[in-house]
Amino acid sequence: MQYKILFILLTQLLITKVYSQKEPLKVGVVGLTHTHVHWIFGSEPRGDIKIVGIVEPNTELARQYADQYKFSMTLVYNSIEEMLAKTKPEAVTAFGTIFEHLEVVQAAAPKGIHVMVEKPLAVNMEHAVKMKELAKKHNIHLLTNYETTWYPTTHKAYELAKKQNAIGDIRKIMVHDGHKGPKKIGVNKEFLDWLTDPVQNGGGAEIDFGCYGANLLTWFMNGKRPNSVTAISQQLQPENNPKVNDESIILLQYDKTVAVIQGSWNWPIGRKDMEIYGVKGVIYADNRHDLRMRISEGYDGFDEQAMKLEEREAPFDDPFALLAAVVKNNVQLEAYDLNALDNNMIVVEILDAARKSAELNKTIHLKK
Repeated sequence: MQYKILFILLTQLLITKVYSQKEPLKVGVVGLTHTHVHWIFGSEPRGDIKIVGIVEPNTELARQYADQYKFSMTLVYNSIEEMLAKTKPEAVTAFGTIFEHLEVVQAAAPKGIHVMVEKPLAVNMEHAVKMKELAKKHNIHLLTNYETTWYPTTHKAYELAKKQNAIGDIRKIMVHDGHKGPKKIGVNKEFLDWLTDPVQNGGGAEIDFGCYGANLLTWFMNGKRPNSVTAISQQLQPENNPKVNDESIILLQYDKTVAVIQGSWNWPIGRKDMEIYGVKGVIYADNRHDLRMRISEGYDGFDEQAMKLEEREAPFDDPFALLAAVVKNNVQLEAYDLNALDNNMIVVEILDAARKSAELNKTIHLKK
């Protein structure tokens, strides 16, 4: 009889363990004004997460999403405090303005609720430091999501350049991100209103797209901060972006590497790509799936290998799958991983220095 009871208990324990592993993470969505929010609604059917509540005081906007994704308006709350109290999510995702990221962490962290924000982490270092302090004090994960984190080419480039040393020591990295501009590509009014606001977004193209390069470079440089930051910014579309700059170039100087970040709302064709130059060759991550590596031969010759890459394996192919895996302790992020807090603190530091450099027309040397 004792053996039978022990067998039943072990079986129940095994079933409970398997079930808990497959139980979706309960997630609250804070804000619908950032159109990247389509991503989480599209991701939910995977089964990694379950959206239990949404915060959006703009009822008309909320209803538009409810009609598109077939969820009940009973999921929608006017305030984050009400949503957290009523639905008790395990994590929240921030899809409002960048300025509001701090408010989300201030509400969620004391309740032990984990947070994922859209890039960048914060509008400035003052906000970022407060967010990090709250995350550490209340022992929550605070992740930042970038589109390029999920590109197979991003990780293949890192593997070739850093792990395999395929092109030799890295001397220069160039990162290009952006499009024609928010108004030209037709973003909705709710997004456009704050994306082109220097307070709510923290700046213009240098923030919106410069953050991608700062994030990637911090990862490639193993968390090392640049020695100096030099930036220029310009407003080339005053009729479309009257309050912010829409063109930026940020130069980073490391001990043995230089980097160029070009974040722009003036590209004729949308792009998210990078070039990594080593002493023996170059890697071109052309887009999400296409990567080329050229190994130098003589003065201007080269041997090229082109690759068409498949999507990465779960949970490393989707931000919300990864969020669930991290919260459930199935994945542990390295200190300077693309989503990690320490990486994104440096990103904000670089962006702050870039803004200051462009304003003062001088190089900013970061404190050691």
